Amino acid sequence: MFRRTFWFTTGVAAGVWATTKVNRKLKQLTPESLAATAANKALEAGHRIKERAVDFALDVRDGMAQREEELGDALGLYAPVDRDELPAAHRYAAIENRTTPKYVEGSTYRKNSYNSHNRNEDH
Repeated sequence: MFRRTFWFTTGVAAGVWATTKVNRKLKQLTPESLAATAANKALEAGHRIKERAVDFALDVRDGMAQREEELGDALGLYAPVDRDELPAAHRYAAIENRTTPKYVEGSTYRKNSYNSHNRNEDH
């Protein structure tokens, strides 16, 4: 009798366990559950990609800064400059020269289409 009770209880427990396991699996295979699982997986993948993209962007920025520093050193951009060695600044006159023929009195210079000051024009 003890043996029958043991096997009956074991069978009931196994049936309950199997029924629970099958019901959980069926719930996981419903369309709503599958959609929710897919959405969660997509969000997780998106977060992982975003983290990697941020890390990549930071690495690229560090590499750019390092390369700019190397180029600046190679070109001498960061070397101290002695003001005495710099060439003089070019200065341009703001007023036209009044001794040109068009301003001199008695000059035969006439401003017309034949006397163009266009340097690109053939003379």
